[in-house]
Amino acid sequence: MSKGNGAFKGAPRLRGGPIAALAILFFLLSASGRVVQVVTDYWWFQEIAMTPAFWVMLGSKIKLGLLAGAAAGAVIYVSVWLSLRGGREMVVREERDVIEFPAARMKLGAMKITGALVSLLLAYWIGMWASNRWSVVLEFYNGVAFGEVDPLFGKDIRFYVYSLPFYRFIGGWATAVIVLSLLATGLIRAMLGQLEWGTSGAKVSSSARSHLLILAGLFCVILAYRFHLSMYDLASAQRAIAPGAGYADIHAYLPALKVLRLVALLSALLSWAAIWIPGVRLPAVAAGLIAVGFFGARGYREFVQRFDVAPNEVVRETPYIQWGIRNTRAAFGLEGVQELEFDPSESLTANDLRRNEGTLKNVRLWDHAPLLTTYSQLQEIRTYYDFMDVDNDRYWVEGEYRQVMLSPRELNPASLPSRIWINEHLTYTHGYGVCMGPVNRITPEGLPEFFVKDIPPVSRAGLKVTRPEIYFGEARGVYSIVNTQAKEFDYPAGEENVYSQYSGRGGIPFTGSLRKLLFSTRLKELKLLLSRDITAESRIMIYRNIQERVTKAAPFLLYDRDPYLILTDEGRLVWMVDAYTTTSRYPYAEVVRGIGNYMRNSVKVTVDAYDGTVTFYAADERDPLIRTYQRIFPEVFKPLAQMPKDVRSHVRYPQTLLMVQAMVYGTYHMTDPQVFYNKEDLWRIAQRSGGDAMEPYYTIMKLAGVGQSEEFILMVPFTPSKKENMIAWMAARCDDPNYGGLLVYNFPKQKLVYGPGQISSRIDQDPEISKQLTLWGQGGSRVIRGSLLVIPVDRSLLYVQPLYLESEGGGLPEAKRVIVAFGNSIAMEATLEESLERIFGRGSKVSGSAATAPGAPAPNLRTDAGVSELTRQAREHYDRAQERLKAGDWAAFGYELQKLGEILKRLQEKR
Repeated sequence: MSKGNGAFKGAPRLRGGPIAALAILFFLLSASGRVVQVVTDYWWFQEIAMTPAFWVMLGSKIKLGLLAGAAAGAVIYVSVWLSLRGGREMVVREERDVIEFPAARMKLGAMKITGALVSLLLAYWIGMWASNRWSVVLEFYNGVAFGEVDPLFGKDIRFYVYSLPFYRFIGGWATAVIVLSLLATGLIRAMLGQLEWGTSGAKVSSSARSHLLILAGLFCVILAYRFHLSMYDLASAQRAIAPGAGYADIHAYLPALKVLRLVALLSALLSWAAIWIPGVRLPAVAAGLIAVGFFGARGYREFVQRFDVAPNEVVRETPYIQWGIRNTRAAFGLEGVQELEFDPSESLTANDLRRNEGTLKNVRLWDHAPLLTTYSQLQEIRTYYDFMDVDNDRYWVEGEYRQVMLSPRELNPASLPSRIWINEHLTYTHGYGVCMGPVNRITPEGLPEFFVKDIPPVSRAGLKVTRPEIYFGEARGVYSIVNTQAKEFDYPAGEENVYSQYSGRGGIPFTGSLRKLLFSTRLKELKLLLSRDITAESRIMIYRNIQERVTKAAPFLLYDRDPYLILTDEGRLVWMVDAYTTTSRYPYAEVVRGIGNYMRNSVKVTVDAYDGTVTFYAADERDPLIRTYQRIFPEVFKPLAQMPKDVRSHVRYPQTLLMVQAMVYGTYHMTDPQVFYNKEDLWRIAQRSGGDAMEPYYTIMKLAGVGQSEEFILMVPFTPSKKENMIAWMAARCDDPNYGGLLVYNFPKQKLVYGPGQISSRIDQDPEISKQLTLWGQGGSRVIRGSLLVIPVDRSLLYVQPLYLESEGGGLPEAKRVIVAFGNSIAMEATLEESLERIFGRGSKVSGSAATAPGAPAPNLRTDAGVSELTRQAREHYDRAQERLKAGDWAAFGYELQKLGEILKRLQEKR
């Protein structure tokens, strides 16, 4: 080996000062944006009274990032320092064709500074990576035991959900540190001329060889650690036959992994022994042992699977199939499903219909999409309002339990008449009011009836809206600033506008210039800093979108994509969001894509639409995951019993949860291992006529065999796989004290029960209906077929499908017909009542049922209204007619003129 200075003569000087300055600038630029984000987020957590959660999350991120980064930086720097310590020891160059680094001429001093800065940069990146795993560490230290053990290793489920991810995090950190140390060491040694590659192979100096072999041995130790963890991953493996480890995994791959741990440790010893034994034989043997062991383990498993398991698969796999069935049902909350027999009969009579009046009066005749379009045409009032969604709920209306559709009127900033900054953020700050109506009422014009409508809200039937402003909702979440010197638009009143002053506690107050400066920096908006309209009394509202708001407050939960609005008894508007605890690490449980293999609706979140108050309620105290989060965030979750009664009465079983449970139950209702293996009784969720799976739907009905009165439920029908006849239906109960109860009504397998797809085909084949649909389609209208609903009544099934008409150019969908199918009978009439009468006779009339008969006065016109009230209504319809005329919406324009004519006629009668 040569130890001369010749390699550095004439080398250009590279001082450490500029490099250090660039590194410092990089860190400052990286940190400044984060500091602004953190400080402004802290003020936001103050707004929603969740600062303890903020400090827990931020503190754990900082501590973990600093600890992981500092430890990683120290290890990498030691490796770099050792590489530079004997920096002038070089290999003897015996050939000219070598890979040479130009930077090898750098001075050692500059390389030491560069090495330190590179170590700092790598430490920063590893620290940032580690800080994002803060929840893994907190869950490890606070995880609650499940009280159930896995059948393979006998460990509590807690080990798989909390401990194993933490151990993997440690393994990932160690792998990154050693691999980066190897790369840094190899690069520096090469730059110093201690490591060269030529046509005859690599040449390494003695110090570089020792250094690299030590790191290689450590890498083998980490591999042994990871092989050990891989044994436990078998319990969560996903196989085609059943989840979890099977016979070949347990009897071939698991023993091979145990041997592979020892092989990796032996390879580490060989790598370290090679420090004193020259040549490449020992390192090559070490690498070869690991490669042969790894591929050999997989090959051995495949051999056992093909020649031992496959010829006797049912016998070999039966115990593991049983484990998968039991654990999957437990993971998705299906072990408590109550199964009942349901033998549909065709003996339903008119008397039976009258006895089930509560069910028939709540049959949903308005689909979400047509109703949303209709609400938009009739009730948006101004172009800058928008109905984002329609929610399904139940309310007590005039002493009756009624299913309703409710939609908030939100502000759409993109549709403002002038999108200047003041308008978008200071003037037009909120939506206003809601529309609510029964699911089954249709006016003679084919339009929905309203319980609540218009601006300001006009309500009936004991419902009231005292706080109609919607500052927080489902609309795009731009920020708003309230209590400014600019006028804040409240709602339109004819040709004039009404302005208001925000009086809630929502938003972050601008108590000083620093807050204006930081929010201006964060939002990249200089106008916010310079505006004289913003005073010390002003408040800025951020995270106004409901999904964004709750996710920011508690990012460790999975949130339902469909929040729904509640009108409280005192007239406030409150959003309800269902939140789920999930994991993909439950042993021997089937994974559902996008969810995992464990799911509980353990949290209900409410958000006040006016002041943005966020409240988290623990809804399932039996769930170990939510109990773990309660340990981590003791001040965040309230017991469900503390939820106000008028809000709790609107808690629903989530559609997403029942959809997932129904998908899983379609396979895992088979509890016999052989039946499961052969998939003899595989179910699927019933499909629509277009081939898509039906979504679970809400309805009010009396449950056969368990219910004494009507209740709000969520239900979904099943059909056998690859067949259309119905085999069962699942229901989730939504009302206390039976909330969360799951029932499955099984049909006799030897009896044909029509499924939704078959009923749709029969409707298409009905000559009368087909002829009418064809005529409508040729008359410049488009027929919209609503959802086909299966309605159990006593021990029979009714099928109901509404039909809507819409002009080809788009416009106002009108409900024109209701199709009812029962047994072999199909009827299509103007109302549900008439269709039922056609099938069951006149005695089947249900008092106050589904739709208003043609010719009757429209329900939303008060027949007892005085002259002043009728004059006000006439003015409203005239104003809306003018708006529709300007928008070119002729269908809505005609409707408003028709209503205006009816009111004028009534005014004339009062003269």
